[in-house]
Amino acid sequence: MAVRRIVSNIRTDNPTALAAFYSEVFDLDIVMDMGWITTLAAPDSPATQLSLARHGGSDTELPALSIEVDDLSDILDRLESRGIQPEYGPTNEDWGVRRFYFRDPAGTLINVLTHIAP
Repeated sequence: MAVRRIVSNIRTDNPTALAAFYSEVFDLDIVMDMGWITTLAAPDSPATQLSLARHGGSDTELPALSIEVDDLSDILDRLESRGIQPEYGPTNEDWGVRRFYFRDPAGTLINVLTHIAP
C-alpha cells in the first residue's frame, strides 16, 4: 500500500473566492473546481495540494484530511482490525473516486480515497 497524497480541506462558503486568495498569495494553480470544492496545487509539486469546500460531497460533512491511497481495501482491513468502522462508504462517487470516511482516535474525520476509471 502506498499513500499518493494527503490534502488538507478547509471549510468555506465560497471556495472560488478563497481559492483566488490562496492562488495569489502562494502561487498555487487551480487543478479542480467542481463549484462546491476547489483544489489548488503547487506548480512544481502537484502532490502538494489544498482543497477549499462547502461540504464533503454527497451530503457529507467536510473531512479534515483527504488521503489518497493505491489500495483502499488494505486500509479498510487495517482499520477494521483495530475495531474502526467507516462512518461513510465505501462508495463510488460520480466524480471518479471510491472512498470512505472514518474517525481517527482523536475524533478527526478522515476521507480515504482512490481514483477509479469512469
